[in-house]
Amino acid sequence: MLYTQPITDIIRRRFSSRSYLAKLLEPEKREHLAEWLSASVTGPLGAKVRFELAAATAQDWSVLKGLGTYGFIKGATGFIIGAVNQSEKNLEDYGYLLQRAILMATDLGLGTCWLGGSFSKSNFARKISAGPDEQVPAVAAVGYSAEKRRWLDSFIRRQAGSDGRRPWARLFFDRTFAGPLSPEAAGAYASPLEMVRLGPSASNRQPWRIIKDGQAWHFYLQRTRGYGTGSMAIFKMADLQRVDMGIAMSHFELTAQEAGLPGKWIISEPDIVKPDGLTEYTVSWVEKHNEASKLTPTLHISLR
Repeated sequence: MLYTQPITDIIRRRFSSRSYLAKLLEPEKREHLAEWLSASVTGPLGAKVRFELAAATAQDWSVLKGLGTYGFIKGATGFIIGAVNQSEKNLEDYGYLLQRAILMATDLGLGTCWLGGSFSKSNFARKISAGPDEQVPAVAAVGYSAEKRRWLDSFIRRQAGSDGRRPWARLFFDRTFAGPLSPEAAGAYASPLEMVRLGPSASNRQPWRIIKDGQAWHFYLQRTRGYGTGSMAIFKMADLQRVDMGIAMSHFELTAQEAGLPGKWIISEPDIVKPDGLTEYTVSWVEKHNEASKLTPTLHISLR
């Protein structure tokens, strides 16, 4: 068991914490999280990732020196920093692995906040000694959440729409993008899909779109204009919507596994008409059934 509590409870409880108490992480929690991070080295799509926990201790606060808060984070006593190699699906794998670590921090009773941006030339990159072939797409603040939110916290959440989520009919579909998928039609996968819907994303854009196609679930990225292009590309900011797709993958897989719904990730784009030029195929989850199952999978994709 990866976590000590049901994953659905952890996902529902986790929120973006921007204000923290002046309280250090206990040694056992710091060590547990550091051990978890050291074991997260390869994503499901093959990218190599290195993570490091930069956390202050009673004897040494210098580990946080130079790691700015960018005006949004107050009082964090630790940061999860990662570097990923250049590969086709590196940002998806990065989001997948970092979100699993963030959920572990939540399970430990800690608050977290995603920070995405241009970190490859930052103090964060220097802290983890990022190489020329590595990228630092995002980091996460870690600490004990302050019970009372600052005015700035509430303002940022309102601006980002963090407390709102798109309805099922705009996110999940049955065989084509023209047919919305109901929770009833999703069956046992209703819970994994709901946990995807509740996942964090850059500016709360929720770019994931998922199509049920027989025994396969196809994940698509519905781009927001401007992400990964234009000024973002000029300033070498990471394509955060691809990172968001990794978060969606993580929530989906963790919830499915806890519900006893085995499967695997494959990259094999199906012949499904996309609604527009902003929609991109990312990956597919293919259900597995044990020998005792009477279900016969019928896939509309070519496996490789």
